[in-house]
Amino acid sequence: MAFNLKQNDTSPSIQTTLLDGNGLAVDITGNLGVTFHMRNAAGTVIIDTAATVVTAGSGIVRYDWDAADTAAAGTFQAEFEVTYSDGKIETFPNASYIEVIITDDIA
Repeated sequence: MAFNLKQNDTSPSIQTTLLDGNGLAVDITGNLGVTFHMRNAAGTVIIDTAATVVTAGSGIVRYDWDAADTAAAGTFQAEFEVTYSDGKIETFPNASYIEVIITDDIA
């Protein structure tokens, strides 16, 4: 899956439904937190910040961009990490990454 936006934009937020291996939405009700991670092409993590749970029962989560998050153009890899109430951690997507493409703006 790819998500595109322009350099320095903070909208739209990146929102996704967390899916299990069968493509079904994962119920994350009662989780302790969801974190959004994004790294650049060099492998440096540039975002490691709390995400918002939109609808826990349907596994819908969102990350709202900060201006510094989109300051550099390029292609990035991202994921959402859920910490459940029993302390277990699950990362989505678990077999790949969300490709984030930030295109340079003209002005």
